[in-house]
Amino acid sequence: MSDEASPQKHEKDREERRERPDRAERQERAESAAKARHRGERKPRDWGQHASKDITPVLRGWDYEPGTINVRKVSGINGEPKIQMRLDLGLLQMEMSGRPDGVKPHGCESLLEYFETKLAEHKRRYGTELGFEISGVQCQTLREEAVMYYHRYLSLFVLEEFPGVVRDTARNLRVLDLCHKYAADEQDRLVLEQYRPYITMMNSRARASILFKDNRHQEALAAVEEGLAEIKEFFTRFGQEEAYSKSNEVRVLKRFARDIRKKLPVDPMQRLQRKLDRAVKDERYEEAARLRDKMMAMQRKAGPGPSPREERV
Repeated sequence: MSDEASPQKHEKDREERRERPDRAERQERAESAAKARHRGERKPRDWGQHASKDITPVLRGWDYEPGTINVRKVSGINGEPKIQMRLDLGLLQMEMSGRPDGVKPHGCESLLEYFETKLAEHKRRYGTELGFEISGVQCQTLREEAVMYYHRYLSLFVLEEFPGVVRDTARNLRVLDLCHKYAADEQDRLVLEQYRPYITMMNSRARASILFKDNRHQEALAAVEEGLAEIKEFFTRFGQEEAYSKSNEVRVLKRFARDIRKKLPVDPMQRLQRKLDRAVKDERYEEAARLRDKMMAMQRKAGPGPSPREERV
């Protein structure tokens, strides 16, 4: 019996040794599962086979702040930079160029480019743009696409990536123009027009910001004034001239214009004119007369030019 029992015992020992790593692995998994349950976590079905798709680690340390625009630039898995915008329930991730979601509809950069190409083909074929229309469904898809670009140019503005803001706002203004001119339904021609002042304001701010950074203050001021003129023309076109002075977009641009003017070299004659205006307003007539004499002396020295405004003192 002892001779037969010995081989069986050795075989049993070998089986136990082979099972030890499996038992250890099972024990480790059991302990990890227990810890997860203690933390209130649930074990995913494919645990141990695939990485979790939970985005909590991505958001950790980046809390959502209501009332602010929280954005950041990150490096994608392909090494290319991407933009992320923090939302209350997660985030938006956008490409830096092209369509923000990286899709190429009909092989084009965007739906806007696709319809612009179709319009160009229509003109070549018929020699006119008459007869070219965009359906209600197509206008809806263009509006949805424009929202993607809105999120991106807003993010780029916060990041002070102003050339991208200029690009995307100019692009969305083209959407407004295309729908306004070629939409089959009147509602589709008008629904986006309400956003024209805002997009125009953002475009002007971005263009002026680029120039302002380069200390080209006079050109920056011209860019702001151009935006104000376009917004005024918009309200005039819709018979709402009184809305211009109440517009938030106008207030933003005028505030920026004041900041730019502070950087401009002050003309001595203009400075004296402002002092003269204040002196007359405060009824300091002797000082006003002195300032007017000084201005006239400067004009005689400089040669013919516009006279200081006549004031009764």
